[in-house]
Order: sequence, then C-alpha cells, then structure tokens
Amino acid sequence: QVLLVESGGGLVQAGDSLRLSCVASGRAFTGFSMAWFRQVPRKEREFVAAISWSDGLPNYDDSVKGRFTISRDNAKNTVYLHLNSLKPEETAVYYCAAGRTWLEKKSDAYDYWGQGTQVTVSS
Repeated sequence: QVLLVESGGGLVQAGDSLRLSCVASGRAFTGFSMAWFRQVPRKEREFVAAISWSDGLPNYDDSVKGRFTISRDNAKNTVYLHLNSLKPEETAVYYCAAGRTWLEKKSDAYDYWGQGTQVTVSS
C-alpha cells in the first residue's frame, strides 16, 4: 500500500518561509514523478511543482518559480517543498502526489495522494 504523508504546514506571515515534507512508502518510486499541488475550497487542485524521482529534474508553475524549490532525498524516501516569500493568496492545503509520469502538471496524471497539510499565510 502506497502512503504519502505530508508535514510542515502552519501559520506564517507574508514573506516568511516554510518547508513541507512528504514521506513516501509502500513501493519503489523509480520512474515516478513526485509533485506538490495546492487547493483552496471550491477551486480545483492547482499544480505547484514536480520532480523526477530518479534524476531530480524539477518543474515549476510559473507563479512559484524563483520562490519555491522542490527537492528529494532518495535515501529517506522524502520529497521537500521549500516555500519562500509566501503570499496570503497562497493559503491552501498542500498535497503531495506520486505518479508514473514525467513532471506532469495535470492532477489526473498522479495515482497516489497524501492527506494534505494546511499552509496559512497572514497579511
């Protein structure tokens, strides 16, 4: 059984930073991409960033380029999302996802999802 467990969310002020973690278990992720999405109520899940599990190549949504960094530690089976210069409009539940895909931005390309971690950015 594949499990993705996110952590690291919280309440911060605009301009602050956070590091989200996603611990993956239950299978080998060779050939997979790992991604972060975010969602606010009554809106569709939105792509943030993805990374190739095998070679670490990243892909970012334009809105976060230069501020967010995705990385992975294969030895720990963990994917990270470093969020810098956070904005109030980035308040959302952040989800980790895994799929046999190549850095895809569409949520339906991912087969496995975590339960999400809340990030709240106050102004």
